[in-house]
Amino acid sequence: MRASWLVAVLVALAACGTAPAATAPATRYQADATVLADARHGPQLCAGVLESLPPQCGGPDIIGWDWNAVEHSHRRGTRWGEYRVVGTWDGERLTLTEPARPAEPHDAPRDQTSFTTPCPKPAGGRRTVDPAKATQEAMAAAIARAEQLPGYAGSRLDQSYLEEIDGYDSDDPRSVERHADDPERLVLNLRFTGDPGAHEPAIRELWGGALCLSRAEHTAAELRTVQEKVRQELTGAYSVSADERAGHVRVGVWVATSELQRQVDATYGKGLVVLDGYLKPVGS
Repeated sequence: MRASWLVAVLVALAACGTAPAATAPATRYQADATVLADARHGPQLCAGVLESLPPQCGGPDIIGWDWNAVEHSHRRGTRWGEYRVVGTWDGERLTLTEPARPAEPHDAPRDQTSFTTPCPKPAGGRRTVDPAKATQEAMAAAIARAEQLPGYAGSRLDQSYLEEIDGYDSDDPRSVERHADDPERLVLNLRFTGDPGAHEPAIRELWGGALCLSRAEHTAAELRTVQEKVRQELTGAYSVSADERAGHVRVGVWVATSELQRQVDATYGKGLVVLDGYLKPVGS
């Protein structure tokens, strides 16, 4: 009797020790995106679309897709539409965890006039110093010269003056043609590594409009070199671009995990390459 009791206890303890550990639920991701299928592939998620008729694009496969459950366009064997998709990601494919629904409206991209000049505004405001050199031709020549100077890191036009014009409409081509790119009112922003002010005499030989010279951590050439390395080395990136204004290389990936960002930081330097995930965690 005693022996059988001991065996029962040992069996119970063994069962407790071998019970499977609880697993965390898989992260779900979402995106408002084009989904397209054609003669070459089934339903796939698209980050960019070639606007032919029918359109063309490709990306990761979507598991669990049902064209009969969604409204879509159909032409010459191609089916496509814009949807909110939600699912889990295994590194290569998106598996739907709920039915697709129509895509939700995107926020409009920020207008170019939202850029602000980093240099402190001088007393009396930013003004043209030589109207004869505040022309489109002079501006183009000044930028071309800046690109040849040591440490050049990028150029940008501050057209915030447009926000002060009553009735200006950035979506109206006639309004843009009339008011934008006024060399006597915009601010030419040039960035350099090292001492930006050292380049002012060379720029002022050509440019007489408002000017801001600011410092950058990396030259434009350095960013382009990193851009090309990432394009060749990073598997799974669907877009790679050098962002001179931000001073880093921006990389579009389907899912940007903290682990992948750490790997990228270790390879290229912390903060030099920024991952932009197309699929975002649900609730983020």
